[in-house]
Amino acid sequence: MTIALTGATGQFGSFVAEALLKSVPAHNLAVSVRNPEKAAHLKAQGVDVRHGDFDQPETLDTAFAGVDRLLLISSDGDNDTRIRQHKAAVDAAVRTGVGFIVYTSVGHADESSLFLAPVHRATEEFIRESGIPYAFLRNNWYLENELGTIQAVLAGAPWLTSAGAGKVGWATRRDYAEAAAAVLSGEGRENQVYELSGKPLTQEELAAIVGGVLGKEVPVQQVDDAAYSDIMAGAGVPEAALPIVVAIQAAIREGALDIESGDLEKLLQRPATPLAEGVQDMLNSLQA
Repeated sequence: MTIALTGATGQFGSFVAEALLKSVPAHNLAVSVRNPEKAAHLKAQGVDVRHGDFDQPETLDTAFAGVDRLLLISSDGDNDTRIRQHKAAVDAAVRTGVGFIVYTSVGHADESSLFLAPVHRATEEFIRESGIPYAFLRNNWYLENELGTIQAVLAGAPWLTSAGAGKVGWATRRDYAEAAAAVLSGEGRENQVYELSGKPLTQEELAAIVGGVLGKEVPVQQVDDAAYSDIMAGAGVPEAALPIVVAIQAAIREGALDIESGDLEKLLQRPATPLAEGVQDMLNSLQA
């Protein structure tokens, strides 16, 4: 059986590959990457490194050839680009006879108000329409997405948010990746939708966890969306990205990421990594 994954040199894909190599022989793994040179460390371990580029669909036919199980990691870019790329990948999976697609989606993709949701909604539909058995990994929010805020706190700023009392199911990127590896290497996962989420917390609750790790109180500054945008602009966030960061705050405020689910821990077969431990790992990476 051949398990393949796209984006294996990215932050998430690297963790998935690492997790799979603990339970699956390297010769049963293949990776589809735009730049094979960046996957030299995987090739050295015996992984089949293949060139595959979402913007060059013909390369995907070769990259997915002979693949039994495929992890399609959502790509980067604007929504239109991502939808086009994901469609190309699903079409290639159909042409090459892939037997099972696992896709990294977002929490409650079918109804979410999150600005990212349309991409995932469309991709889930492409996969369903393909007829290929699937599993959707509806990841909530990476704790690592808060790195910029944590860095600002380290510099003496308050925890800035316009999310109000909205809750987020933060979990570490590594936990989400290990859950993906469990689905790819396990049995009986076909046509399943997994809502993967940590325990939903408010901004104040996460700030308190960060404060506990730092050994100091972290004040939370709640502002409206306009003020949040102005402060982010002053902090150097590019103008084109401002509507996105504001939309994330608004979606959290509206409850888009307030998702209670035990699916993550069921797949991990252990408790999720404590957020304090995840924060400490992030701080360690800053000092490395």
